[in-house]
Amino acid sequence: MENFKIIFKISKSPIEYNQAINFLEKKVGEVYQNKKKEFVWILEHPSIYTRGISSKNGDLLIPDLFPVINTNRGGQFTYHGPGQIVVYFAINLNNRGKEIKKFVRMVELWIINILKDFDIKSYADPKNIGIWVKNNNLDNKIAAIGIRVKKWIAYHGFAININVPKENYRGIVPCGIKNKGIANIADYTKIPSKFDLENSIKKNFEKLFKN
Repeated sequence: MENFKIIFKISKSPIEYNQAINFLEKKVGEVYQNKKKEFVWILEHPSIYTRGISSKNGDLLIPDLFPVINTNRGGQFTYHGPGQIVVYFAINLNNRGKEIKKFVRMVELWIINILKDFDIKSYADPKNIGIWVKNNNLDNKIAAIGIRVKKWIAYHGFAININVPKENYRGIVPCGIKNKGIANIADYTKIPSKFDLENSIKKNFEKLFKN
């Protein structure tokens, strides 16, 4: 793996969700066939709700607030939109050991280390997927994770809230969790520049996954 180069793609303009997923699915096939190298993509989406394979109908509270898109990722309902950065990937677990739980733990640590770069202390919760922060002793989700594995290629990814209008979550029960809140980086510190955030994402990925 020492010479295995990761391809990083950064989109400056918002990308429609279905367009992004179609592109990602194509990448998964190319990575599996060793036609393309592993791939990390940093982007934003227009406002939408996405529905994972574990979602419950009752967790969609306002169906007409934003477009609702069914996905094949793990997890339940989540929001994507302005004020949030999304990180997709296609990572070949055939080359990294076929351990899905270990991979998920590494993704969690990846996000935790990104937030640490901006002096935000966060943590994973074994009972509730995602990355969490404390605010007045309450648990608030600051990053959502949704991963699918096909032919041992791990893909989809995670989303970190930067300064999302929290009312945009009112149309869903985020990730099926009713008794916890939503947090932004902006709740804890000055909003980082896109350049600094993108560099942190890349740097922390390389530390964890290229060894």
